[in-house]
Amino acid sequence: MRELPVTLDLPRPWTARVPHADDTPAVTALLAEHQRAAKGSSRVDPDAVLGQLAGVGSWTRRQALVHDPAGALVAWLSVHDRAAGRTVLEVTVAPTLPDGDATALAAALFASGRRHALDIAAMRGLRSTLLDSGAYADDPRQQAWLTAAGYERTRTWLQMTRRVTPDEATRLPGPREGVRVRPVEEHDDGLPVAADLQAVHRVLEESFQDHFSSYRESFPEFVMRLREDPGHRWDHWWLATVQTDDGELPAGAVVSTVLPPDADGIEGSYIDYIGVHRRARGRGVAKALLNRVIAETAGQGRNRVGLEVDADSPTGADGLYSAMGWVTDYCTQSWHQHLEVQS
Repeated sequence: MRELPVTLDLPRPWTARVPHADDTPAVTALLAEHQRAAKGSSRVDPDAVLGQLAGVGSWTRRQALVHDPAGALVAWLSVHDRAAGRTVLEVTVAPTLPDGDATALAAALFASGRRHALDIAAMRGLRSTLLDSGAYADDPRQQAWLTAAGYERTRTWLQMTRRVTPDEATRLPGPREGVRVRPVEEHDDGLPVAADLQAVHRVLEESFQDHFSSYRESFPEFVMRLREDPGHRWDHWWLATVQTDDGELPAGAVVSTVLPPDADGIEGSYIDYIGVHRRARGRGVAKALLNRVIAETAGQGRNRVGLEVDADSPTGADGLYSAMGWVTDYCTQSWHQHLEVQS
């Protein structure tokens, strides 16, 4: 058994170890059980779980699985070194555990996650880092654990879905005059052209500078993280440009992925990122990008497009999404904690 890099002081007779690929079914079941208890429904992609446990996604994560004396999985800790000064901490505890046991176990996992984050920050040579965790809006148990661990609720997010019909592959309006939306260029072997990938990253970084909790994510970190998703496709990256007095300039970008089949066996699309540069706002760029994703989704025989939007966004993005047919399925929350690294 591989040793955990940071001490995990567990209460009672529970034991912890590093996960491996064979744990995918058990972890998938744990996440589904948690989702059903927290928001009344579940949809967990086993391929995404496998990627985090033992695939490319595991390269930037420190993880621990906790088992009871009978060998049943009761909890999962994931500490993701997402970017310099940004650590994403996920603690999932089986909802079937008695409240007292679950609370004690969650406290131990949050404490271990904090030590991991400090160790990661020290390895990066940072003086501070932000711990980023979350909860479903209707999950008071997780929210209580986050509060006890020193986190503060910072934001609410709307998880939205829009149904797509086959005819939308061809009937949606195109961009306004002077606006162009195109996929990133590809080489003959199907790999994307570096300049276009870098343009997408740059325009998204600059678009989000004035958004909540904006932080710098380097191009390698950005690309590496997005490629972890089993639904990632290079042909789901689009770049919008506008005509200006200085010529055609990048104005916006969208990165989407493939959602696994729903109960009807039909895939969907998910918008991971959409951003419009301030120099192009008010020119219909966001709507043009959204229409492109909808049309491509319909053309590929998929039935829905999902996305996440800040409920308190000053840009009023949720209003645009609602006007274009998106509806809110459920809400999630961001919880943050700032850590200072001891010298």
